Amino acid sequence: MEELALENERDKELSRRRFVGAGAAALGALSVSALAQDRSRTDPGPKNPALDAQNPDSTWPPATDSKSLVPNFKYPFSFANKRVYEGGWSREVTVRELPVSKYLAGVNMRLTAGGVRELHWHTADEWAIVLYGSARITAIDADGKSFVADTKKNDLWYFPSGIPHSIQGLDPDGTEFMLVFDDGDFSESDTVLLSDSMAHLPREVLAKNFGVAEPALKNLPKQELFIFQTAVPGSLAADQLAAAGALGKSSHDFAFRTMEMPPTKRTSGGEVRIVDSSKFKVATNVAMAMVTLRPGGLRELHWHPNADEWQYYISGKGRMTVVATGNKARTIDFQQGDVGYVEKTLLHYIENTGNTDLVFLEMFKSSHYQDFSLSEWLSHTPPELVMAHLNIDRATLDAIPREELVIVPR
Repeated sequence: MEELALENERDKELSRRRFVGAGAAALGALSVSALAQDRSRTDPGPKNPALDAQNPDSTWPPATDSKSLVPNFKYPFSFANKRVYEGGWSREVTVRELPVSKYLAGVNMRLTAGGVRELHWHTADEWAIVLYGSARITAIDADGKSFVADTKKNDLWYFPSGIPHSIQGLDPDGTEFMLVFDDGDFSESDTVLLSDSMAHLPREVLAKNFGVAEPALKNLPKQELFIFQTAVPGSLAADQLAAAGALGKSSHDFAFRTMEMPPTKRTSGGEVRIVDSSKFKVATNVAMAMVTLRPGGLRELHWHPNADEWQYYISGKGRMTVVATGNKARTIDFQQGDVGYVEKTLLHYIENTGNTDLVFLEMFKSSHYQDFSLSEWLSHTPPELVMAHLNIDRATLDAIPREELVIVPR
């Protein structure tokens, strides 16, 4: 009996030593792994600290990002070259700067008080939002009737392709605005301009067309104006009356007062205003969501089934993860002045990572806005099926919102 007891004690001691040894080995392996990971997360070579600080999720991506990258979906307007004139400037982000942006392009423009974006028209539809100041816009419709209106911050305008128009900055400090075109390959350089057209037509043809003597046209511009400085226009009423003539004013309203409509959705996390052809009748090919996220707010996980999403970040800081096909995902940080892009049907969110409001635009080449909420989909699928997929219990599933929130928290 004593021998059996001694043998059991030896077996226990041996087991204890093996356990301790295995634990020590595991801890050692863990320490080596942690040390290797610490060494991996160093960057002793040359770097750009300012850009690294703006893009922490690219410098050190979250573990949920894939090693095979989703194509880049960010381009800062700060990288875009300005075309500077007396009267203002212009810069653009197209598919040439952001290759993923195949269906929409953006032009950022500034006009001084009196500065004019000359009379012109485009081969693409033009959608615009005023970012600063105020501007007077003019156009004629397909019936030749005139449209003249003043616009202020957050107002929109929309000119379908072929509709001739102009933009002019007003007192006290002109305007700045964002233009979005329904063609990713569009360039503001490729525009039918009044001045350039006159410079490329024979004087005798112009004289015959206008019914004037040829010498009267001797001072026509010999090259494009594009943007130029002139006097601030007079009263809106006077311009409207002068432009109306015998045909009268257009029945089409090419401008939209965004802030005069209530938010489409508002929660404690922020608000969104959706403007498409159901509200802005002339905007038949571009739809918008203007989103404000409070600090900590989240534009919920969702996707758009009908169109790619072109984004412009107006203020604040945020980040977005896009989940693509082929087990790929990428997270990128954004700040004011950046353009983002999400291809149709790809799952994504936008999170406010700053301490001020994050305000951005979601733009779509579509007459109407449409999205799918991940939460709404899961909560309207048979529960057992969802729990089997996600390995969650019923209480967790029941906590998922049953309706589209758009912005969280509620």
